[in-house]
Amino acid sequence: MQASAKANLHALGAIALWAALASLGVTLRHVPPFLLTGIALVIGSMPAWPLVARNPRLWAIAPSTLALGIYGLFGYHFLLFIALRVAPAVEANLVNYLWPLFIVVLAPLFLRGLTLRPAHVLAALVAFAGAAIAILGAQDGAAAGGWSWGYLLALGAAFIWASYSLLTQRVAAFPTAAIGLFGLVSGLLSLLCHVLLEPAATLSARDWLLLAVMGLGPLGAAFFLWDRALKLGDARQIGILSYITPLASTALLLVVSGRAFSWSIGLAAVMIIGAAVLGTRTR
Repeated sequence: MQASAKANLHALGAIALWAALASLGVTLRHVPPFLLTGIALVIGSMPAWPLVARNPRLWAIAPSTLALGIYGLFGYHFLLFIALRVAPAVEANLVNYLWPLFIVVLAPLFLRGLTLRPAHVLAALVAFAGAAIAILGAQDGAAAGGWSWGYLLALGAAFIWASYSLLTQRVAAFPTAAIGLFGLVSGLLSLLCHVLLEPAATLSARDWLLLAVMGLGPLGAAFFLWDRALKLGDARQIGILSYITPLASTALLLVVSGRAFSWSIGLAAVMIIGAAVLGTRTR
């Protein structure tokens, strides 16, 4: 199998796991967000622990690389959670989903040897329009409207995730197992934010089970798969494929909540899948 095909499979694996994040988040909405993220990130780092126990050098990375990992995993969630608190959640989440577009547009600036073709830009814009239709069309009631400074935080979160994803290809090569170190440190920082910024919370056995699922999936294995995808593939194609995330996430949320699918989901599916095909066929 060609490296690009393997990269797309890894990216689709991460996307499939991220699609479940919103549904898990709704189920765990009573858990303070920094506590939820901190526990899930620490759990998500655990698969790397046995590997590091056998070979500690897997986590012997440059301080600058560790700082990049913290910038990506902790910085992204920190800004996004504050944005979702101070701005209308649906619109802020839509701004957050500019990160795949940023990956496509910024790839030639961050990575040597890549150029941006009109087809890449067109595919990314069509995919973002599809994501907007899916997210805004699935919300209850009318859009909240109005300006909120939280949108700037959501925009910052989108830029952080896109730039982190691209910069991991610019630093000295590091093993994918190091993602576990990124998650562990970021999780501990999130727990510190919980202690400083959030009220204490008591978790039930069911909460711990769902947190384990979230940690081992969307906030764990997905990051390892994402790293492998970026190491093997074309960031422009992966960025366009990533727009399947808001579509799948919104669709799964409708299923979990028992709400009917609407025309907007069908139209969004056609736009995003069409854009993904166009983007992955463009060389």
